[in-house]
Amino acid sequence: MTTSFAPLTNDTFLRACRRQATDYTPLWLMRQAGRYLPEYKATRAQAGSFMGLATNVEYATEVTLQPLERFPLDAAILFSDILTVPDAMGLGLSFAEGEGPRFAKTVRTEADVAQLAVPDMDTLRYVFDAVTSIRKALNGRVPLIGFSGSPWTLACYMVEGKGSDDYRLVKSLMYARPDLMHRILAVNADSVAQYLNAQIDAGAQAVMVFDSWGGVLADGAFQEFSLAYTKRVLAQLKRTGVDGQDVPRIVFTKGGGIWLPDMHDLDCEVLGLDWTANLGKARALVGDRKALQGNIDPNVLFAPPDMVAAQARAVLDSFGKPHTDRRSTGPTHIFNLGHGISQFTPPEHVAALVETVHNYSRQLRQQG
Repeated sequence: MTTSFAPLTNDTFLRACRRQATDYTPLWLMRQAGRYLPEYKATRAQAGSFMGLATNVEYATEVTLQPLERFPLDAAILFSDILTVPDAMGLGLSFAEGEGPRFAKTVRTEADVAQLAVPDMDTLRYVFDAVTSIRKALNGRVPLIGFSGSPWTLACYMVEGKGSDDYRLVKSLMYARPDLMHRILAVNADSVAQYLNAQIDAGAQAVMVFDSWGGVLADGAFQEFSLAYTKRVLAQLKRTGVDGQDVPRIVFTKGGGIWLPDMHDLDCEVLGLDWTANLGKARALVGDRKALQGNIDPNVLFAPPDMVAAQARAVLDSFGKPHTDRRSTGPTHIFNLGHGISQFTPPEHVAALVETVHNYSRQLRQQG
């Protein structure tokens, strides 16, 4: 299916993903469409539930665009949830108010694992329809990012049945029955690859893998149970979108900064970093291979706007002078939070962040 979309009027984010020079450092925020915005809360109330919001194409389109009406962000990210894939596997996803996601069925036994299979992507048609709808509604304003949870992160929820403080159940399975864990992860990786490819076919212009729980693993276990399966996803991804452009791939591992030496040769264009990583050191390590995304602490946004601005400048300074030569590729930075924005964040503090990043990053490029 080919759908013609409006040409991009702001491709700064995609240029930075490709390590091309940009006039300023582009910015978007993890969870930018969400609970910190009163207009989101109003739409969610209309939808009746989180899944009511995520599975309704019009609502998903509306909330994806809401932050762009307020702030001059440089990319939109599909409004969805990382757990749509295990839900499509028949695990029964629901969201209790104030409790986060939970599954009606878990995957813990040999019999549970034997039943797992890559879901029919038609059951996720609501996601792909939302991608196309959002891309049309954006009308070329900024690029649209599609995403999925990583195979390991999905497995954590599938085994635990919900979020976890200690990862006791999933790690017990991993250490006691690594064979079962590898089987779960293989199914997850192939599911995620198909899921992201369908988003690309629907109009996504970049895709991101959220390895939100990779950082809870021991060294060695991370490489075997998380990184290996992220690689399996990346190896299967389409390289070209519906408009004939390349589709940059972003990998974000929360708590993964210590494994940058293992990740700098990943088959992706961008590595996301949380706030524990030093951007300058990361740039020295991977800057000639990857663009970097991140990494201000989301809690900075609770400080007064002038303090937010100071911290934003510090993050830009830590990356250092950006690449400015239009004739070549070089080290580039996409500004983001080190994890998702808190629901308690004042929107006016976000406005201060966006303004500072855009203005200060322009100044950095003009300095000798």
